[in-house]
Amino acid sequence: MLIDDLRAVLPEDRVVTDPDVLRSYAHDEAEWAPWALPAAVVRPRGAEDVQAVVKTCIEHGTPLVTRGAGTGLSGGANAVDGCVVVAMDQLNRITEIDAVERLAVVEPGVVNDDLRAACAGHNLWYPPDPASSPWSTIGGNVATNAGGVCCVKYGVTRDYVLGLEVVTGTGEIVRLGRRTAKGVAGYDLAGLMVGSEGTLGVITEITVRLKAKRAAERTVAGYFDSIVAAGEAAAAVVAAGVVPSALELVDKHCLKAVDAWKNMGLSAEAEVVLLGRTDTPGEDEAAAMLKCFEQAGATWAAMSTDQEEADALFSARRLAYPALERLGPVLTEDVCVPTNKIAEMLGRIEAAARRHDTVIANVAHVGDGNLHPLLITPLDDDGARRRAQAAFEDIINDALRLGGTVTGEHGVGLLKRPGLVKELSPAVLDMHRAVKKALDPHGILNPGKVFA
Repeated sequence: MLIDDLRAVLPEDRVVTDPDVLRSYAHDEAEWAPWALPAAVVRPRGAEDVQAVVKTCIEHGTPLVTRGAGTGLSGGANAVDGCVVVAMDQLNRITEIDAVERLAVVEPGVVNDDLRAACAGHNLWYPPDPASSPWSTIGGNVATNAGGVCCVKYGVTRDYVLGLEVVTGTGEIVRLGRRTAKGVAGYDLAGLMVGSEGTLGVITEITVRLKAKRAAERTVAGYFDSIVAAGEAAAAVVAAGVVPSALELVDKHCLKAVDAWKNMGLSAEAEVVLLGRTDTPGEDEAAAMLKCFEQAGATWAAMSTDQEEADALFSARRLAYPALERLGPVLTEDVCVPTNKIAEMLGRIEAAARRHDTVIANVAHVGDGNLHPLLITPLDDDGARRRAQAAFEDIINDALRLGGTVTGEHGVGLLKRPGLVKELSPAVLDMHRAVKKALDPHGILNPGKVFA
């Protein structure tokens, strides 16, 4: 029996079978992505525990789903019927911060903001900062190749992963990548694991690259009467050669939801807020950004002189998703388009909302074209749900028509599988499936995710 065999190879406190606990580990934050109850949750304390679970699952032909903090938005960590969920929340140590080599070694359950705080104590900085950084884990960030607010200038998670310890689909513990600044020995298997959503191996340790603590940022804010005008301003910033450290869009739906929750007083004056930041010394970049906002038709724009006010605006950006969840189920998009197509794509999102009679709020990492339309439906309204799903499909199709991609940072998981088939050619899909078969020959690692 699976449970007996797991308990035979693991300490008793590692294996959980209580139905209420199982339910709490069964799915992530993706609305409408299917999930089922796992047979067990295992909370390992080291790579050897994970290895024992993988080997036991191979013997029983049991699916294995790896889970971080459950903050994902594509269903990538959702349990399948009778699987074992390997929950990484107990693997939460920062084992090394090397200020000379500028790297850190962490277990996958370390929370993103906790790593950033620890690095700050050494005058170092870990740049990737998804909106979920107060809760999401480095392991989950690696699994989805998470981006964030500052990735417009500093890149995404893959740009900071140097090396990994991984338990393979055959139960071997291997080390991939390196600790050195350079290294081209063999294929980039560490890079392959980043963004693989738990389908190619179970990550048990991560070595990340760090940067020197950055200078203070200057904030530029602009109010716009339309989301398209705000998109044109963002495209103008990019075209002007400005490289902001953040360029974010928040519409009035989001601002109102945050106000209703946190009473921050942000939604009275603008239909759309565009928030830019720069950490380049001097005021030239901030001034150039301000000029772009004004020339694109901002009804008000200014460089912030009040850091508390500037931080409140960015807090509203991070709070948008949980604030909207209070209004009803939220189906989250994650398309990314070329920067010169941002305004057109935002217009198409508005058109989809009208066409399908669906409330669509918008937040976006607009500086790199990564848009997050948030489709909101009332509880228990099947008609609204069908309309939202139709709008969801239209948005994916429009992004692909404009030369974009179905997912910029959330991953494919379950929700984006149909879009992936539209984006990638059959030959490329076959290449992906060949890699999957080679590294997971028993087909136990997060089956049904990414590729059907």
